[in-house]
Amino acid sequence: MTDYKEKNWKIEEDADGIVWLHLDKADSKTNVLSADVLAEFETLLDAFSNQPPRGLIILSDKDSGFIAGADVKEFTAFSTEQEAREAIERGHRIMNRLESLSCPTVAMLTGFTLGGGLELALACKYRVADNDPATRIGLPEVKLGIHPGFGGTVRCLERTGVLNGMDLMLSGRSISARAAQKMRLIDYAVPRRHLREAARACVQNPPKQKSLPVWNNLLNYKKVRPLLAKVFIKKVAARANRAHYPAPYALIDLWVQHYGDRDTMLHAEAASVAHLITGKTAQNLVRVFMLQEQLKGLGRLPDYVPRHVHVIGAGVMGGDIAAWCALQGFTVTIQDTQPEALGRVIQRAYSLYKKRLKQKRPITATLDRLMPDLDGDGLVKADVVIEAIFEDAEVKRQLFRDIEPRLKPETLIATNTSSIPLEDLANALNNPERLVGLHFFNPVAMMPLIEIVHGKQTSETTQNRASAFARKINRLPLPVTSSPGFLVNRVLMPYLMEAVVLAEEGVPLSVIDKAATDFGMPMGPIELADTVGLDICLKVAEILSRYMDIEVPGILQDKVSRKNLGKKSGAGFYTFAKGKAVKPEPDKQYTPATDLQDRLIMRMLNEVVACQRDQVVENGDLADAGIIFGTGFAPFRGGPVHYIKERGPEQLEKLLNNLMHNHGDRFKPDAGWSTLIKQTP
Repeated sequence: MTDYKEKNWKIEEDADGIVWLHLDKADSKTNVLSADVLAEFETLLDAFSNQPPRGLIILSDKDSGFIAGADVKEFTAFSTEQEAREAIERGHRIMNRLESLSCPTVAMLTGFTLGGGLELALACKYRVADNDPATRIGLPEVKLGIHPGFGGTVRCLERTGVLNGMDLMLSGRSISARAAQKMRLIDYAVPRRHLREAARACVQNPPKQKSLPVWNNLLNYKKVRPLLAKVFIKKVAARANRAHYPAPYALIDLWVQHYGDRDTMLHAEAASVAHLITGKTAQNLVRVFMLQEQLKGLGRLPDYVPRHVHVIGAGVMGGDIAAWCALQGFTVTIQDTQPEALGRVIQRAYSLYKKRLKQKRPITATLDRLMPDLDGDGLVKADVVIEAIFEDAEVKRQLFRDIEPRLKPETLIATNTSSIPLEDLANALNNPERLVGLHFFNPVAMMPLIEIVHGKQTSETTQNRASAFARKINRLPLPVTSSPGFLVNRVLMPYLMEAVVLAEEGVPLSVIDKAATDFGMPMGPIELADTVGLDICLKVAEILSRYMDIEVPGILQDKVSRKNLGKKSGAGFYTFAKGKAVKPEPDKQYTPATDLQDRLIMRMLNEVVACQRDQVVENGDLADAGIIFGTGFAPFRGGPVHYIKERGPEQLEKLLNNLMHNHGDRFKPDAGWSTLIKQTP
């Protein structure tokens, strides 16, 4: 191949005649299967078909991993379903060519091997993977509103069997190398130092492929598939409505209708993905993915390397922040005046680590990084200090006065306040430019967003370091101005309070929640309020009511006064059994008002428009990202601002006026609607 010009792929042929084909996508930190990468790969495969090497080993030269999937940016470029189908069928042709090579082919997997990257690996005869915890293997396409489209639906099921394969594809989860080996997705999981030799051994002494158990063939029988499909559909329906998220259902249909006829199923796979990828759900989920990448980009600061985190306040939030930081590799000290509270932090942390890490050695190592600190000795060493005590401005100010003299000059000082403007706290510091808000959300281990709150005195360096710290603990930073409620709570609270008003009016709780989940919210507002804690909702609502048109319903105050705080006390609006809300069925004769869903969603949308007008965030994209990742706002709708533009701001403003006429001034359209109407073609 003397005439081959290297761009993304590099050929290395060793003395044994084995070709090591390195992928190093130009001008990218991550390998993805973009159109140019695939075109170059196809040229190479043509050459290997004509003159096969002794063996072909495909590997990555990127630190991030093997291949992270297809190039998501190209998903939005298809103008027609036919155009998408042609691109997918080209991918099929390339994977089929790889699969048909006469020599042994091996994929050598490190780091991220996802989506199209795993589909390429499955087209090889063998797969060996680094067994490091950083290796993650999966087919996450359903999270983008599609399913595997480069032959993955067929090859995954052929390798792993229907139960493992469908679970992997329908969930979109990624798994470790050891788990992948156990389910036959890969052949060998070995330490990195042995990886090259394992790949070489697959070429020099090709291992015999193990057959799947006989019972797997029974599950694939034509008459059995529809019965098993009902089980898959029931499981999927528990978390994804077919009308909102068609991809997992399309995948099940594909298997039911075509499994057993390989060529027909591959043909149908291409048609299915082409249809999905040009649909509204996939386009909006791709938009959400791009918003996520945008937030990740805000935290790039390679020269900032904090190592020690000190958390003050061993309540649930402070303890969970400390536990999460230790899980991400930081040395963490957590300070509180109550030894019992510190003991509870360690207990909760152990539960988290046991669930996430599973093995004794890493659990012990992580617990060793989390140190109770009654006297605050960790302050002098800390690179980041996070205050997470209760919401009282004067108590927080006194704390900052006490700790500032003990800190290094460059230490980042952060508050986890959920509603107090930074300007109300910064005057307690001699150097107020060091103060930033790091507003985490509950539960810390699950919620991906952190609001990076900057006040008038917060320096740009402090903001940038706070965003970089968020990325270092695997969270998405969202820069917001220091205003009451910031973005997420300011938008969420009117929505929650409207739900409580509806409950006070006598609307059955499950009906209120269903109206929200029918719109696409992951959890209804009543259950969400119970989960957050009614005392916390009340406290935030009372603070925000000083600045916003929010009435605090009497029913909420009454429940808090009776210590019915929600999930944590066992009862709130709902009662809880084994951590789950018990939802009584409404009377069968009950008919909800036609504007029930509008009352909930329009309170939220009106506040999003107000936040844009007040420039709480820089632009509509960041507003969408914050509300999606901070509240779970229906991802398939692409974000609230995107939804407003798609549905039409003029129409929604009229809807608000109707609601105001029927239900009061809290629905008065914000002045920002007129600006949106002018900006929308």
